[in-house]
Amino acid sequence: MWKYIRKYLPFAIAAIVFMALEVYVDLIQPQFMRAIVDDGVLGVNNGGTGDLQIILHNGLKMILFVLLGCICGSMNSVCTNLTTQNMGNRIRKDVFGKVMSLSSLQADKFSTGSLITRVTNDVTQTEGMVAQLIRGLVRMGLTTVGSLIFLLQINRSYSMVVLAALPFMIVFMIFILRRATPLFLKVQQQLDNLNNIMQEDITGFRLIKACVRETYEKLRFGKASQEMIGTQLRVLILMAYMHPVVSVLMNATVAVILYIGNREVSAGASSPGGVMAAITYTTQLLTGVLMLLMLFQSMARGMTSWRRIKEVLDTEPALTDGEGVSDVPAPGEVEFKDVSFVFNTYGEPVLKNINLKIEKGQTLAIMGMTGCGKTTLVNLLVRFYEASAGQVLVGGRNVKDYTLQELRDRVSIVLQKSELFGKSVADNIRMDCDWATPEDIAKAAEIAQAAPFIEELPEKYDTVLAQRGMSLSGGQRQRLAIARAVLKKADVLVFDDATSALDLKTEADLFDALARECPHITKIIVAQRIATVKKADRIVVLSDGRISGIGSHDELLATNTIYKDIYESQMGKEKDS
Repeated sequence: MWKYIRKYLPFAIAAIVFMALEVYVDLIQPQFMRAIVDDGVLGVNNGGTGDLQIILHNGLKMILFVLLGCICGSMNSVCTNLTTQNMGNRIRKDVFGKVMSLSSLQADKFSTGSLITRVTNDVTQTEGMVAQLIRGLVRMGLTTVGSLIFLLQINRSYSMVVLAALPFMIVFMIFILRRATPLFLKVQQQLDNLNNIMQEDITGFRLIKACVRETYEKLRFGKASQEMIGTQLRVLILMAYMHPVVSVLMNATVAVILYIGNREVSAGASSPGGVMAAITYTTQLLTGVLMLLMLFQSMARGMTSWRRIKEVLDTEPALTDGEGVSDVPAPGEVEFKDVSFVFNTYGEPVLKNINLKIEKGQTLAIMGMTGCGKTTLVNLLVRFYEASAGQVLVGGRNVKDYTLQELRDRVSIVLQKSELFGKSVADNIRMDCDWATPEDIAKAAEIAQAAPFIEELPEKYDTVLAQRGMSLSGGQRQRLAIARAVLKKADVLVFDDATSALDLKTEADLFDALARECPHITKIIVAQRIATVKKADRIVVLSDGRISGIGSHDELLATNTIYKDIYESQMGKEKDS
């Protein structure tokens, strides 16, 4: 954590100095009050005659010191917030940056809800911990030490009473904190679960409505919320025991000091003002110990959150940049050499010994039953996942040799789920192509068959979409995603079941436009519909992670049972022509 704090160390040091001055003001006040009572009111050192000048003089000093304390307290808050907020901002950005660098498998391992909690709530808890260290630790330490020193100066007996009470308070606080600390991690994990449910339900809002599952989801969310509240209440109840116990000990200590003070005042060994000052210092000291409890509580919460943050920051991305490729011998060419893939070490392989070569400008379609590995195969091409065995080549170079930026500049992919953002249509198409002019964007939209509906939008390309593009139909979202991929002008264009929401005419017009406008781009099409793939140069049929057939539509219809079964199952909806 030090690397995040040290940049703002001047603010932290200033905060400590201001806190020290504020504590000094608090510690000096009882001395003024002692002088007012003993010399100004009772005239202990003046034959029992009070002195108004002493009262006014010390009263004015008290007011001035209180004002100084207020200024120091305010400046301490300002400097502390400058430290913690800037530190939290850097941590939050670093955690988010790390999340963006994780592979799909790593992100899934953390879960979306957990990552959201770590970037938001855990960072806030860490900020609170550092703020408590700057404020509470300094205040508690100086107040405790200072109060003891002043108590010793007033009367050694008073300080002995306080020192005798301290061990009981500290032992009790340690007992409570040891029981409460494990619950802090549980609360954060339950918050992860709550965020996961929120994320799932908001994403699947329309499906929940369609299935009339609102009541069920309310109950599911309510149960998760109730579990978190239950854990939080256990923590709060444990903490609630602390205050009355500390108050009893504090009042008992004050009562003993009053008893001793009464005897010593009667014997002439102490003064009423001295007793009042001793009680004030005792209260300050024991309050400082109570602050220590709050500090430990904040530390326990903060360190739990910091460990969760560190877990993300210390995660090494599974996918790292290669050294970079200076020359590409075969732009647009794609090859899979003995490629196998398994999601985890002990799982069943999803892909097994795939050997496939796609020439530049060729259109290759991939078909197969659900779960046969079609999407996984194209995900290896852009290194969403890493091949477990074999080599994936793009342009004649291993994808591991490219930097991720270089690779994804050469391979443009349209995913199964069209991801759009709450930005303008133009910004959604432009995405990572900052160089694109309005003309380039319009041309890409025309190829993707998106131009007609864009022109009907209220502000055309400047129309701002709803979050996740929910103001558009599924087919419109797919066409915008396709326009984004086309605009990139990559060597290889991948469609991962990306035209499923398009009608057959629009789909046919799209592929005609691609063939006409992008003849040199290699096109890989993952699809379920025969009508989508039948005009491809070659069609690959996957079955159980292996290539069971490869050829043209007519060849596979005559030789491949799986392809023939798929064809015949769709004949009622789509006729071969």
